Amino acid sequence: MDDELWDLTDAAGAPIGRTHRRGDPAFPEGLFHIVASVCVVRGDGLVLLTRRAQGKDWGLTWEFPAGSALTGETSEQAAVRELHEETGVQVRAADLRLVGRLTERTALFDFYVAQVAGDPVLALDPDEVCESFWAPLAEAMRRGTAGEMAGPWTPRLAHFGDRLAELVTAPRG
Repeated sequence: MDDELWDLTDAAGAPIGRTHRRGDPAFPEGLFHIVASVCVVRGDGLVLLTRRAQGKDWGLTWEFPAGSALTGETSEQAAVRELHEETGVQVRAADLRLVGRLTERTALFDFYVAQVAGDPVLALDPDEVCESFWAPLAEAMRRGTAGEMAGPWTPRLAHFGDRLAELVTAPRG
């Protein structure tokens, strides 16, 4: 994974024509890469939480499937790809509803909601995910407050909580 290249963007998310290799030191000051995440919602209103594999940063903590956009990918394309790679769940970019964007130290973090029919069969990537759990959104929020989610998720959930709840409970349109 350290051979992944990310497009660098300005603070507005516009590509600047430069890339950064994952794992390289000295991320350029004042520039960002795109990270995208999807909160998958089943028809019964439960959301998909995944537990990070032991060897990863924040190993054995919970999160919503997420990852960095690779060079040439849009945020939506990255969200769709990461969700499928980590869980086997397939959605289309058109299925994504933007919760919002949060500016982090080196990333512009885009958070989406996608509704899926039924109870999708999961195919977890063991290098990324060691466990999954369908839970009420309130349980995900509780885990964030209790420190059971990966560290970056505490401020993300605090920031997005109200809008996330609106989109998770909104009827499909």
